[in-house]
Amino acid sequence: MKKTIFAVNGSPRENGNTALILKSYLEGAASVGAETRIIHLGRYTFSGCRSCFGCKLKGGASYGKCAINDALTPILAELSSADGIVMGSPVYFGAESGIYRCFLERLFFPYLKYSAPASSIAPRKIEMDFVSTMNVPPEIMEQNSYRTNLEKVLNFASLVFRSSSPQMLYVHDTLQFDDYSKYESAMFDAQHKLLMRETRFKDDLARAFEMGKKMALNA
Repeated sequence: MKKTIFAVNGSPRENGNTALILKSYLEGAASVGAETRIIHLGRYTFSGCRSCFGCKLKGGASYGKCAINDALTPILAELSSADGIVMGSPVYFGAESGIYRCFLERLFFPYLKYSAPASSIAPRKIEMDFVSTMNVPPEIMEQNSYRTNLEKVLNFASLVFRSSSPQMLYVHDTLQFDDYSKYESAMFDAQHKLLMRETRFKDDLARAFEMGKKMALNA
């Protein structure tokens, strides 16, 4: 049976840096026979967790699943049968995008059991990987402790979906505009950004491809 690998794009852009990396990841998974699909969160209207605790109510109709009924509901149901999920977000102000954060709350919280210690009621094991794209270089990321915040999701992937070894691919120094002269962007060196696009970003695409292959083979 073919493995099913999903990508979740937490960027509002469907052909931006995050989407391109995720598409390369899925191409890697498809190259070894997996069925793939990308979900662009920007297409849907939904909220984050509303703290209703319907997913925790013993004997309740929504125990173990999100009680909210909106555009995200069928997507969450579809993802529950995945063999693997790769999730990507641009970094805004040192953290994930707003829509991505809302999605994380809705994906993880219903399966998180308030036992002692915490455990999971997810119906199956799902392997997971993550992508964070940003326009700053690696040294700025480290100086501002981005990693501490962004990698918390790896622990939840291991706990909630029992993912064996979730990985985070960091994509740095990304190209934001096709023509920097059209925008207020004096803090950036346009030539440097173009160089990074032709060198570092191509390497990141190749890394994503290999991660996708590994996911499909191991999920």
